[in-house]
Amino acid sequence: MHEQSHKINNQHPMIQVKNLSVDYGRQTILSDVSFEIQRGEIVAVIGPNGSGKTTLIRAMLGLIPSNGKVLIDGEPASHIRSQIGYVPQKFQFDKDFPITVKEFLDLPKPHVHKLEHAKKLKEVGLDSSILNESLGSLSGGQLQRVLIAQATIHHPTLLILDEPSTGIDIVGEEQFYNLLKEQRDQHGTTVVLVSHDIAVISNVVDQVICVNKRLVCFGPPKQALTQEKLSELYNKTDTSVYFHHRHY
Repeated sequence: MHEQSHKINNQHPMIQVKNLSVDYGRQTILSDVSFEIQRGEIVAVIGPNGSGKTTLIRAMLGLIPSNGKVLIDGEPASHIRSQIGYVPQKFQFDKDFPITVKEFLDLPKPHVHKLEHAKKLKEVGLDSSILNESLGSLSGGQLQRVLIAQATIHHPTLLILDEPSTGIDIVGEEQFYNLLKEQRDQHGTTVVLVSHDIAVISNVVDQVICVNKRLVCFGPPKQALTQEKLSELYNKTDTSVYFHHRHY
């Protein structure tokens, strides 16, 4: 990991993925996926279970072997990892491990002022009184919010979230999507999230990436998510999207 500061190069798209493929043994998980994400966009990755969404995210981050090319701000992800906030789909840890919420928030960069902790927790719907609680004592929804707080506390250039609203209720979900918009609007953060809730993300994101082992569609939601493409994506003939279900 390179801890030195990284100067943003506005000549590059924030993310360039070209001919990305991932194989496990003889099984192809992703095949020949290509797209570009511009800086400051909020982008959703959608598709059925087992379609390769998490694999795509992990390959983009350089966490698993892949073929093809992935550049983030013109460089491999490993070169600017300190500028990337990441919330995985499943965060596994020993719940008996003696680490507090404050200590966990400090992990990316120690000695953050306690007021910054309180502000960030408030943004994700948590009270600062939780700072001294053990990470292992949190509920699933609380833990998810703390993970998002840690990923955004240093205003990353790129924020990647895999199923980030899991365990968060509708009120919290609205707060969460507002937080993403705030990260983008105030800090210029590019956001990529994996989501199942098509109706919600259609009103939130700038672009959607539809994957089912391959790239099925890519573009603004109202253009990309046609009846034909959704049927192809989910292998169904009765799929429909209501773009005005919720507004954030």
